[in-house]
Amino acid sequence: MPWSSTACATPARAPTSTSLATDLPSPEPSALEQLAASDLLALLATLPPGYRTVLNLYAVEGYSHQEIAELLGIAEGTSKSQAARARRLLETRLTAQAHHSPQLP
Repeated sequence: MPWSSTACATPARAPTSTSLATDLPSPEPSALEQLAASDLLALLATLPPGYRTVLNLYAVEGYSHQEIAELLGIAEGTSKSQAARARRLLETRLTAQAHHSPQLP
């Protein structure tokens, strides 16, 4: 009997969504959700100038790391590392601020 691809085909599965868990409301607001815009701007201002510049160009202005490298005269890897370090520093500072500020009702 000749081999038939339809005989061995696996049934199609329904697509799963990995975002379902993230769509649920969290029991406590995150540090970012508790933060006022002025507080976020103040935290951004505390970043070292290189971190702040790269993060602004990448996350706010939408430039690619290659474009940032060309604009600033730095290596693309430097742009990526400064953006990553800026995010980690902001995350650390946001977490610290959340633990030291009173919780919202």
